Amino acid sequence: MAQKILILGDSGTGKSASMRNFKPEEVLVINAAGKPLPFKNHFETVTPSYQTLTKDVLKAMDSTSKKVIVIDDAQYIMSFQYMRRIKENGWDKWNDIQGDFFNIIKHCEDLPEDVIVYFLSHIQRDDEGREKIKTMGKMLDEKITIEGLFTTVLKTSVKDGQYMFLTQNSGMDTVKSPIGMFDTYAIDNDLKYVDTKIRNYYEIGDYVPDEVVKELDQEVAKPEVTKEDASAKRHRRRSAAPSVDTADTADSDKSTGTNPDTAATETVTNQSDPEPKQRRRKERNVEAQEEKPEDTPAEEKKEEAADENAAAAPRKHRRKQHTAEQPVNDEELPF
Repeated sequence: MAQKILILGDSGTGKSASMRNFKPEEVLVINAAGKPLPFKNHFETVTPSYQTLTKDVLKAMDSTSKKVIVIDDAQYIMSFQYMRRIKENGWDKWNDIQGDFFNIIKHCEDLPEDVIVYFLSHIQRDDEGREKIKTMGKMLDEKITIEGLFTTVLKTSVKDGQYMFLTQNSGMDTVKSPIGMFDTYAIDNDLKYVDTKIRNYYEIGDYVPDEVVKELDQEVAKPEVTKEDASAKRHRRRSAAPSVDTADTADSDKSTGTNPDTAATETVTNQSDPEPKQRRRKERNVEAQEEKPEDTPAEEKKEEAADENAAAAPRKHRRKQHTAEQPVNDEELPF
């Protein structure tokens, strides 16, 4: 089973350039994007066909006798298949694209033990800034974590004109390396050195002895580059606020004629006063009843009599009772 190493980084940060120290007889470059390398070289290079990309990659891995295989711009193995089949509908397209890339990674298990395969790929970031390998679709992210298939995942970094590999996880990426393999957090972006280090660590083939590797460690180490606190980085991103121009504030104080110290005190005092809350209807009714003056005994009797008369009064919808006419006594009439 061959060793497989994942190198992540944005475009232009030194992934392809890291191959510069290999000798032509040491490495096979599978150029998925079909673009020239960023340095002069005479490497054996295979550019897969646009129509049979995955098949050509597997064939090149099986047919070479080189001990180092570099798949440059590996994410384009998925991207080019998607563009070629962009008009197709359904899930079969996505299954084929992601399944083929997974099969290329697993195919390393069928290669000789003294072979190391390097996958150079771009990075994608989520809304929180977390970094991972760039993929197509959700199957590889949800069902299979690509970085989980690799023991060593390095990431490129550029700082003050220095091109480096980062060897440890920052809390916001998927970088990792075996315990004790690399002495520092950052090293020079030299893939030849990484290859030498891995062969020495796992004692693969005719590996370089420890004494020579220790000298190389001192040459490529970047001890001045330290790991940044990922939690502090997230906090700065979330709590970033616009700055206040002190010159404009001073001009405003002069124009209004206010004392900055007094104004600051008044501002603090006003902020400490709680804002009046809007009263609810029930609270207003209770207050109205409490403020209503008490009725006098005479008024209470009048109200009680009015209530009794209202209760004794017949309802409007009741029919009026008709009484018989009483006989009239003519003698009682005044005329």
